[in-house]
Amino acid sequence: MDIKTFRELIDWTRDLHAHLASCLSHCATLNEEEQARALLEYLAVHESEIERIVDEFEHQAETNSLETRVYDYLSKHPIKTHRTCDERYATLNFNGICREVFSFHDQIIDLYETLAGKAEIPEVKELMESLLTMERNESKRLASQVGRMNDL
Repeated sequence: MDIKTFRELIDWTRDLHAHLASCLSHCATLNEEEQARALLEYLAVHESEIERIVDEFEHQAETNSLETRVYDYLSKHPIKTHRTCDERYATLNFNGICREVFSFHDQIIDLYETLAGKAEIPEVKELMESLLTMERNESKRLASQVGRMNDL
């Protein structure tokens, strides 16, 4: 996808979370390990929640900020995600699933950090910093919950 504005960027990241949620949910029905299935189900719900939160950012942001042009970060640092659900999560164990999902979140955090650092318009900088804070907080919450699941 060719992302030109911050609105398109927000749409794109929301769609990434939605796609990941769908894929995780689908793979939860296929994974043979009980612990991995429970993790996939939890992660699918969590990703759907993040999708909803990201969508709210678009509804609450100022139109001028949303229509501001995005730097060409994604062409130089593409986010590595499975845009088609190739059922890879169905074959991964608990730790493999965690590595994949946390890597995905780390890439989104890196994207928001970079764009917040490059933003020259205060409203856009604030928007990117808010998205960054949300993504970091959700990643921390996810790590905490996953750690508890792994302890069981």
